[in-house]
Amino acid sequence: MNEKNDAKDKGTGNQVASIWRLFRRNKLALLGMTLILVIVLAAIFAPYIAPYDPSQQDFQMLRKPMSAKHWFGSDQMGRDIFSRILLGAPITLRITVFAVTIGFFVGTLIGLIGGYYGGMVDMVVVYLTDILLAFPGFLLALAVIAAIGPGITSVIIASGFSSIPQFIRIIRGSVLVEKEKDYVLAARAIGESNTSIAIRYIFLNCIAPIIIFVTLRMAVVVLIASGLSFLGLGAQPPSPEWGAMLSEGKGYLQTAPHISIFPGLAIMILTLGFNLLGDGLRDALDPRMKI
Repeated sequence: MNEKNDAKDKGTGNQVASIWRLFRRNKLALLGMTLILVIVLAAIFAPYIAPYDPSQQDFQMLRKPMSAKHWFGSDQMGRDIFSRILLGAPITLRITVFAVTIGFFVGTLIGLIGGYYGGMVDMVVVYLTDILLAFPGFLLALAVIAAIGPGITSVIIASGFSSIPQFIRIIRGSVLVEKEKDYVLAARAIGESNTSIAIRYIFLNCIAPIIIFVTLRMAVVVLIASGLSFLGLGAQPPSPEWGAMLSEGKGYLQTAPHISIFPGLAIMILTLGFNLLGDGLRDALDPRMKI
């Protein structure tokens, strides 16, 4: 028994090493991972490294450009933009992680049930998914916001809801492929329960596409959440959320463009990081995708 476990652990270790070897060959993927790590670390240590309080106003520094005192300049209320971007990072990351988590759990459960049981259950799942996919993700999030009202919690719910049909489609497609394989038929033959087969055998063998899609979906959610805040439906002033900061600076693009440029760059860098990381994970977890 110990020899079997050792062999299994060794096989898993070799597989992980092989995935990492493929991943680290992709320089763009490493760049994406580095960008995300930098932003995550900045979000964790933001209260300690931000030079100013994000709400502190200096009316002698209204709309001032970059300087040694204010690295990214100051906004229309004399607040330090660098400090606001640092302290806005935790807000954006929290919205992104919670929204994708909602989409993942709900979408995975529905997609797993529909794909595994098939028949009428799958038909209902497909119809509902097609209806939701008929609406662009941002428009679907707008509809949810209109129903529950603005705010950060509402943005999380709306962004998570708009991710559900995407997860259903990914999971259902993977389950339809996996459930016809020999190891699933063997599990049924020895009397494994449907729940055990669905979770222990099918779901665990669908992990690779799920991990890839989670990473790529985070990039989309960053844009959706920032867009909702830009429209005034997400984080409310004086919150230093990046989309809200971008909205506050849109009236000063000609006289003080730095007010919008730096929050926009922060959104772009985080989105780029998730996209590059997702592409790298796709190539590493399933090298056939390169073809």
